[in-house]
Amino acid sequence: MNALHFEEFELGRQWTTQGRTVTEADVVAFAALSGDANPLHVDAEYARTTPFGERIAHGVLGLSIATGLISKLGIIEGTTIAFLGLEWSFKAPIVFGDTITVRYRVADKRETSKPDRGIVSFVAQLVNQRGEVVQEGKQTLLMRRR
Repeated sequence: MNALHFEEFELGRQWTTQGRTVTEADVVAFAALSGDANPLHVDAEYARTTPFGERIAHGVLGLSIATGLISKLGIIEGTTIAFLGLEWSFKAPIVFGDTITVRYRVADKRETSKPDRGIVSFVAQLVNQRGEVVQEGKQTLLMRRR
């Protein structure tokens, strides 16, 4: 799909991304990259003693994967000028082996004082293979006009 411009985003339009299975390797790589080696994510013995009973993915790893899945839709690649803001909630854990997808919907759009751009807000829901919303939020982007 080609990237969309400000004018082409219709309120309420929704997309669903492809799925992505979260693996132990993802969590280990993210712990190394971010420096966040919290035992909840990397120590199986410790994680068994937590309310989750097992290791879980970093919350922001889920958010990062969501960003990548949205990017793969192709609808904002090359027409996004800037990432303006994010409101995000973590609803449930992502465990190793979960396959997550993103439901991405145009929530709001508004013009700016500059004729070459506009602001579009999207609601995103990160959903596991059981249909449970594990994370959700609102993303606001500055988008090019045609």
